[in-house]
Amino acid sequence: MSFKHYFKAGLTWFRQEQSASLSKIYHKSHRISIQGKPDLQVSAAKAFKGDPTLHNPEDLFLSSLVSCHMMSYLYVCSKNNIDVISYTDNAEAVLETRSDASGRFVQVDLFPEVIISDPDKIALATSLHLEANQLCFIANSCNFPIRHHAVCRAI
Repeated sequence: MSFKHYFKAGLTWFRQEQSASLSKIYHKSHRISIQGKPDLQVSAAKAFKGDPTLHNPEDLFLSSLVSCHMMSYLYVCSKNNIDVISYTDNAEAVLETRSDASGRFVQVDLFPEVIISDPDKIALATSLHLEANQLCFIANSCNFPIRHHAVCRAI
């Protein structure tokens, strides 16, 4: 049996006056609204002539993947009676662009550092990243490799 879950987001963008020399380039800043949540101010990445002080779709995509993996990981740890004390990650993504201005993510590397309470479960806790990846909604929607470079310690 499958269940469908629906999500909605609104986007607002308005043209801004620009100098004559930039008349062919639109500004990229816009607002994303999700009912009941704070609005997000978003732009293109600096490399694509966006506002570097704002989040961009690539930031948000990588953030979604990192967050989804962590939540899936915490879920499989709870199923295996592993007490997680802390979880950090400093993920990296590679986006390739082509001469026709198209592009795609080609790889993501996750670097989760996990601290658990039981030193006897370090090997199990480390191995559960694979199961978490198989459960992660965002990872299951990707068409590129997601590599895990997990470190687990106990206190």
